Amino acid sequence: MIPNVRRRLHERGPVRPRPGHSPDDFIRVSVPRHDCDLLRDLLIAERVRAVVEIGLAYGASALAIGEALAGGRHWVIDPYQDRAYTDSGWNLLVEAGLAATTTLLRAESSVALPALLRDGVTADAAFVDGSHRFHEVFVDLYYLRRIVRPGGLIVVDDDVPPVHAALRYFTTNLGWADVPVDRPWRCRALRLPPTLTEPAYTDFMPF
Repeated sequence: MIPNVRRRLHERGPVRPRPGHSPDDFIRVSVPRHDCDLLRDLLIAERVRAVVEIGLAYGASALAIGEALAGGRHWVIDPYQDRAYTDSGWNLLVEAGLAATTTLLRAESSVALPALLRDGVTADAAFVDGSHRFHEVFVDLYYLRRIVRPGGLIVVDDDVPPVHAALRYFTTNLGWADVPVDRPWRCRALRLPPTLTEPAYTDFMPF
């Protein structure tokens, strides 16, 4: 069921495009099918069972993650899903049979992520494709390093300079390491260190 819904979305686009936007809005804001396939394959190879995702939009990446999880837990954070996207992404997840294993948090990630941490949620991986402003991406990564288990993965839609800059802090100062992918893609996968430790402030490295 999930592959069929995914295929239809990428071939035909969403049933209801975002009001007030151009007809190519789906192509502009969604992770391409090729990259979604690579994300799915990476999560399967890592045997991931729980994922936190930031940004739902039309549901392209969420469907790929749902296909990889095969019944695992999926938390999706998107404050704009109803008022901007008329629930297009969420309706596709429901159609694909993923509603029982997916929790949609209709809040800013700066609010939803601390709540997940407070509730003791632990994930094997995260996918970040929400705000592309430096300070908001930085806050997302700060909380996700405490939610994703040590040694887990954080995959980021890494296609603009503010996101690059936020990631440089974590790779330079906290030991996040790139995970090689055998085909080119626009995302970037990083592995967290095997233990969660806090460096001394004197060890800070400019980034």
